[in-house]
Formats: sequence, structure tokens, C-alpha cells
Amino acid sequence: MKRIMRRWLIGCMALVLCLMLAPPALADGIIIPDPPPIIPPIPEPPALTIRYHHVEVHIEGMVAETKVDQVFVNESRFPVEGTYVFPLPEDAAISQFDLIVDGQRLEGKLLDREEARRIYEEIVRRQRDPALLEYVGRGAFQARIFPIPAGGERRVQISYTQTLRRENGLYQYVYPLDTERFSARPIQSVSIAVELSTDAPLRAVYSPSHEVAVERLDERRARIGYEANNVLPNQDFALYFSTADDPFAVNLISYRPAGEDGFFLLFITPDDRRPQEEIVPRDVVLVLDTSSSMQGQKIEQAKAAARYILEQLRSEDRFNIIDFSTGVRSFSRRLEPAGKASEAVRYVEGLRAAGGTNIHRALLEALALAEDTRRPFVVLFLTDGLPTEGVTDIDRIIQAVDEAAGKQARIFAFGVGYDVNTLLLDTITQRHGGVATYVLPEERIDEKVSALYAKINAPLLVAPALDFGDLHVMELYPDPLPDIFLGSQLVVAGRYRAGGTTTITLRGEVNGRLEEYVYEGLRFTDAGGPAFVARLWATRKVGYLLDQIRLHGENRELVEELIDLSVRYGIITPYTAFLVEEPEYVLTEEGRAQIAQDELRLMAPEPAVGAGAVEKSMAVQALRGVEQVVQAAPAEVRYVGDKAFILRQGVWTDTRYDPSRMTAVKVAFASPAYFQLLEQYPECAAYLALGQDVIFVVGGKAFQVVSQPGGDVVSEQLPAVKPAVPRNPFLHWLEQLRELVNSR
Repeated sequence: MKRIMRRWLIGCMALVLCLMLAPPALADGIIIPDPPPIIPPIPEPPALTIRYHHVEVHIEGMVAETKVDQVFVNESRFPVEGTYVFPLPEDAAISQFDLIVDGQRLEGKLLDREEARRIYEEIVRRQRDPALLEYVGRGAFQARIFPIPAGGERRVQISYTQTLRRENGLYQYVYPLDTERFSARPIQSVSIAVELSTDAPLRAVYSPSHEVAVERLDERRARIGYEANNVLPNQDFALYFSTADDPFAVNLISYRPAGEDGFFLLFITPDDRRPQEEIVPRDVVLVLDTSSSMQGQKIEQAKAAARYILEQLRSEDRFNIIDFSTGVRSFSRRLEPAGKASEAVRYVEGLRAAGGTNIHRALLEALALAEDTRRPFVVLFLTDGLPTEGVTDIDRIIQAVDEAAGKQARIFAFGVGYDVNTLLLDTITQRHGGVATYVLPEERIDEKVSALYAKINAPLLVAPALDFGDLHVMELYPDPLPDIFLGSQLVVAGRYRAGGTTTITLRGEVNGRLEEYVYEGLRFTDAGGPAFVARLWATRKVGYLLDQIRLHGENRELVEELIDLSVRYGIITPYTAFLVEEPEYVLTEEGRAQIAQDELRLMAPEPAVGAGAVEKSMAVQALRGVEQVVQAAPAEVRYVGDKAFILRQGVWTDTRYDPSRMTAVKVAFASPAYFQLLEQYPECAAYLALGQDVIFVVGGKAFQVVSQPGGDVVSEQLPAVKPAVPRNPFLHWLEQLRELVNSR
């Protein structure tokens, strides 16, 4: 009898454990299932999944209305009833909140931060799952959900209205989309559609969290969309936008962690309503490779690209076509007016592919056409191979281009296929205000060329420069700033020494004359702000360092800086695979120094030609110009704010933790001291949400949360212990039952 009761008790306790450890289903909201009666003979957790999650947002001026439509499916074998909790967007001023389940409006309650915190902490105690702590500091909406039958579903619709915050001219909208820690399986369909309407001309539109499509309907309206299938979103959706009447709108986001220099993003967005006469006339030279390797489809696509460019010329532009193989030919001996574009199209149609590849002479003849130093001079250079005729040494070609190009020259290169020298194309474009674009074998040349040309077709401000007044700024990326074009948006990332309000001046050339735009009252924060800014800046700097190493060779200082920066922010690069492979080494200065030494000893010069070289160049370019905070990472790496955590011996460990120099104070998970720690350091809530075993550094101290009892915080380090929360009667009953069985 005793053995039967023990087996039954073990089964009951296993069921309870499954219920406690099973994650609740979350999209924007969370259903916290109630413990079911202990009836099933086989333990089975309440498996709530989400079929789809669709969000529609309508923003009028400063007011945003959000409508959410989602379906929860109960995949378990018994009905599930529970509490629905919707963590509100941080600092959102909610004026209305409605919850409809299967067409029936439910009564609920808006909770302030303190009320919501008590709910979150109680769920953590009951479910032994700290994931909800991510939302400490936010309010919430709470309602009871009537039973979802076994195998059934409930359609949940939410609508709420909020007033948006505005700082430094930027409005911010945030939707809580982080579901990774709560959903057991990917969501079939996730979408966010934003209809944006402003009272003044719309300028910057930016999402740091997701790659969105932006369709500008007119000067005051835009449509922004994000869609994904079979995903587990791992961060909230954030959208920034601004309005202005200035020729160039300048907006700022800044972040300054305690005890460090600050980070900032600066947005420069031109007015899309600029009249045609304000677009800077320029000279355009298209340099086409017609060597024998371009035969067939390549040459036909190159011709289509040339036709597109010729058709897009403005009346004040001038142009020429240069084609090269063993020798070099041209449409004309000089720059021609745009009116002759139709003749040039006929010239292009007659091009044939044959011979070798004389890159050196083709580039020098193109640069020799520059006449008017007041006009931008743009070279569009397309090749599919290596230099095989004339001067073939890459260093000599680069030096010759540097000597021939004036300050107004902008070189844009298109490398077709894998038989191109990425060192040559990347160097000449970076030194002369352009970019190298690579056309992979499965891609179309004309589509890549036309896409880039559409972006650079209408220059508005040439050779822009920024003056930050008395504010000390450093390490700007990109540097130097590229030209600003109609329909573009330039995002500059940088660092600053101390916060304060300053005047920023934007200077540049318009039709050969210097123009100046002044922006007063931009405030760089002294403390706090959106932490994503730091990781975005760090990602761009990592791209810059990788480029320097790739183009100029490895040296110890660059490699050490790259390793330190990558470890600090969890940025995965070819030099930081050890974040996953050797986590024991990356946490100490000595370990990172050893890694740098090993890398330098084992490194060999990397090839500049081939599929690997092209792919690496594209990857580095993406890092240098990144605008979204990249969240994709190996399973052993997690990001929280500006911190990175690595999984080390089963413990999520802050990469700022140095075990050789720090002693972590141990805190038992869900103990009174655990919640004391949360109360004293509210910023640690998101770190605690990672799991039951975490090491993090906050306020200059290291703390280690342990899932097993035995750790606790010394009393003088934290406030007095809070009163214990009443015990869960269901668990208390189980303990009494276990004692009864053991006594028999």
C-alpha cells in the first residue's frame, strides 16, 4: 500500500513540477494557467501555443491606437483556465484598454507598476520561472480567462490607446513582442502593420529592433510593416519617427551607462519635398568590363544596367561610357550632356565581350574626365574579374587611383561573381566616398546596379560634416560621412564624454557653395536611455576593426581591441567564436590576451579573391552600416540591454564578470534575499529573467543567483528582508500528503 501511495504521490508531484516549469504562452500577453486537479494518470503540462499574432497600429500625431489579434490553442488533454496578463509598454500612458475573447468583452484591471510587480513576483514564486521579471518596472492589464477546452482555442483581441513620448524631436512607439522565453514553439504568423499620420512633414522613420518596410504615402503619411513566419520574436518592436520643416532634419537618441562615456545615434533626414533645382548636378561615368569572361548573360545584364542609368540622368547632368577589355574605348572623348543619352544607348547595344581585363587604364581614363571641381564626379565601375592586362599589381592600381582622383570623385564598384579582387574594390571605394556592391552568381547585375543608382541618383548635400559645439564626441561611424541623397536617411553612431544640451551644426556643399544648418537644444543624456544604442555603436566599430584588419593586415592592438569589444557586447565575429567554444578564457584579461596571441600566431594572410573573400566583405560591410540591433546569436549567447551573457558551466554569465578579480555574492533563487536584490537594483530584473542560475555585475558588484538553496546575501548589503509571501496552499497540501505517506 505504501509503495502504491508513493508511486501515486511521485506521479502527482511530477505533474505539479511540469505545471510549474512549463512556460506560459506569450505573444503580447500571457495566460497563466491555474493548477488543474490531480486526476490524470500521466503527467501532462498545459500546452498553450499561439497560432498567429497580428498587430495593427494607427498613429495620429502623438496618439497611437494598437489592435492585437491572436489565437491561443490548448494542446493539452484537459481544460485550462487562468489569468491573462498584458505587460504594458514601458512608460506608456494608457488611456483605454479593451480585451475581447471569442467576441465577449471581459472585465479587467489596469495595474500600476507596484501592483504589476507584485503579480510578476508571485508568478515567479509559484511557477519557479523568472522570465516575467523582464517586465518589472512596467504596468500591466489583468483579467480572468474562462476555460479553454482540451484541444480548443480562444481568439483574444486587444485594443488600447496611448500617448507617445517625444524627445529631441523623435517620437517613440514600443510594442511588447518578446516571446522567446515564453512560447514552447514558433508562432506560425507574426505581423505588425503601422499606419502613421503626422501633423507636420514626416522625416525620420526608424526601427532599431526589426527590419521593416517603409512606404511613404505622402509628405505626412507612411505605412510601416514587419512580417515573419514560424518565429519566436526575442525583442520588443520599437519605432521612432520625427517631423520637421527644415531642409535637413537632425534628431538624436542617446544612452549613457553609469560610470562610462555615452553612446548616441544621430539621424539626418532630408526633406523629400526639395525642388528639382536644389538637387546637385553631377558628372557620371559608367565603366563597363567587356572582357571575354563577361560573355552571355553577364554582358546583356550589364547593358540593361547601363540603359537604366542613362535613362535616369537629369537635364543638368553630364555623362560618359567607358568599356574596357585588353584595351579601353569610350562613347566620347569628353563628358556629354544628358541630351545625348539616346546616342549612348545605341553605343551600349553594340558592345561585345572579348579580350583581357585592363582595370588600371580604364579607371585612370575615367578619372581623367573630371573637369569641374564644383560638381560631384561619380564613377560606376563594373567588373567580373581580376586585372590581367597592363598594370596588374593591386597596390600600384590603388596608388594610381588615389593620385588621379580629386576630392569630388565618388567611386562605386560592382563586383560580379567570385573572381574579383575584394581588396581592390573595397579599398578604392572606401577611400573615395563610395561603396562596393557584390553581385552573386545567382543574382542579376541590372537589378543590383539599378537599386544602388536609385539611392544615389539625387545628391542634396556633398561632403557633409558635423560640429557638436562644446560637447566632446568621438569615434563616429561612418567616418567620413557619405553624401546625403534625396530619399535617404543617414544614421551616425558615436560616443560622447559627458551629457548636456548643445547646438549641432551640419555643413556641406550644395552646387559648389558651402551651406550650414544649425540645430539648437539637442540634449545628450547624463544617465540612462535606450541601451540598444551601445550595442549598435559597438557592432559598427567591430565592422570597422575587421575591415582594417582585412585591408591592412593584422596587428596586436587591433586584434585585442576587437576581442575586448566583441566579448563585452557579445558580437560574433571570425575572431570571437571562442565566446561559445572557450567561455572560460574570455572572462579574464589574461585569457583574452592569450587568445589574441594565439590568433596572431596562427593567422595567415586571407585571400582577396573567391567566394569566401566576397562573403566576408559583404558581412563586414553589413556590420559597418548596421541600423538594427542584431539579436540572432548562438544558443549559448544572450543579450540584455547593453550586456551580453554566455552560458558557462550551465550558468548565464555576464561577460563583464571577471572571476579572477571578482567574488560573486550568492543569492538563492526565489529566496527573500532574491527579491531584496530586485528591490535594491531594479535594473537587474532583466538579468534575473534569464533563468535560475545567473551571474551578473551591477553597481560595481557581482551577484550569482543559484537554483539550489544555500546562497544568501549578507544582511548589511541589502535592505531589510521583506515579509514572506503566503505559501501556495496547493503545494502546502502536497507537502502534508508526502509527510503522511512517509510516516506510514
